Formats: sequence, C-alpha cells, structure tokens
Amino acid sequence: MAHYREWLPTTRGKILAMCREWITALIAYASAWNVPQNVITELQTLFALAEAAFDAAKDSSERTAYISAKCKAAFRALVAKMRLIKRHYFLSPPLADADYALLGLKPRDKARSLVPPPIDQVLAEISRPGIHLLELHFRPAPEALLDQHRGDYGCRYYWGVMPPGGASVEAATGEKRELMNVPTSGALLPFSKFTRRKKERIDFAAGDSGKRVFFCVRYENAKGEAGPWGQIFSSIIP
Repeated sequence: MAHYREWLPTTRGKILAMCREWITALIAYASAWNVPQNVITELQTLFALAEAAFDAAKDSSERTAYISAKCKAAFRALVAKMRLIKRHYFLSPPLADADYALLGLKPRDKARSLVPPPIDQVLAEISRPGIHLLELHFRPAPEALLDQHRGDYGCRYYWGVMPPGGASVEAATGEKRELMNVPTSGALLPFSKFTRRKKERIDFAAGDSGKRVFFCVRYENAKGEAGPWGQIFSSIIP
C-alpha cells in the first residue's frame, strides 16, 4: 500500500482504525461539514465489507488467492471512497486544524503561496437528471477576465427554496428556512456549499417537488475569500 498518498496509514488494520474515526466524526459533524447522509452510509457499508474481508483473511488457516483478492478489492473500494470524501469535504471550509486532528490527518499547509480573491464571475446552468434532482453545471461568465488563478478557485453555490406564494413565518424561521419572497441577492439565500467540481447534483426532499429553488454562485479561494456575485437564477424542483 505504499503507492497511496502519505495521509493514508500503511497497514490495513490502521486504515480500518482511521475509517472508524472518520465515521464517528462524520456522524457527529455531518451538518457542520455539509456532508450528505448518503455519503456517510456508503462509507459505513464499504467499511463493513472491508472489515469483514480483513477478518476473513486474517483468521483463515488457508489464505487462498480468492480470499486475498476479495480483501484487496474491498480495501481498494474503501480507500477510493475515503479519498473522495477527503477531497470533496475535508479540503475546503469549514474544517479547521482541530477537525483535521480529529480525523487523523495533518493540518493544512499554511505556508503555501497565497491565492488572491477571485475577480471573475461564475455562472451555472441547470439540468434535471431525475425526480427531486437538479444539477448545476459551472462555467465562467462570458465577460470573465481570465484570471490566471482561476484553476485554484472553487465555487460556492447558494440556494433557497420558496413554496408557491412564499413561506409562512414559521417555515421561514424553521429548519428548512424557506423563502418568503423572491431573493434579490445571493446574500439572502440561506444555504451554501463549496465545491471544486465542475458540476454538483442536489437531491431535494420529496416534499419540495413543485416548489421553486433560487440559486446564486461565485468563485471562492481556499481562504474563503469570494469573488463577485453571479445573477440569481431559479428552477422548479421536479
């Protein structure tokens, strides 16, 4: 396992121990770290399969090629998922040094070269891949200034859901924080998420079908410094 990046332990037993710590931390901090429940569930499933394969290989008196291959495949899938979670959720705000320590990872390198705040706008187009699903496809605005640091930026997309006629005071101040009026600025949208991917899929609750969701996006560097707002755009949730 020496070909894996240095953040990963070098033995399968230690990989399982790290993953167990990740699962505990993700369950506790899923909301604060913006990690969807399905991501945690997938990690738990892969962890259970890898742990079972590891125990079978360890306890087997005759470790056959089949048992070894099954164990190797299980750990390959688990490590791939851990790498994906690390890249998508641990390398962007709001994780702090204490969070990295909780996960058994090294704190971010603060000595790296500074990336200035973004100066270009970013836009997004919407596709509808399925029921309750919307997908945002990010692209630079046509008048973008071709910032040389653009490759170092991610996108933060903001959203808020508004039922027909606007939300009641109770719905607007409750957990879902639904919108009472059409927003005029991205700053008025209650939820946001940072991503480095070129597209993001959002799975809305079944009860949100038929409601309008408003979006706004802007570039953001690793320090959380944001570029100019894009335009507000919206879609009906399938």
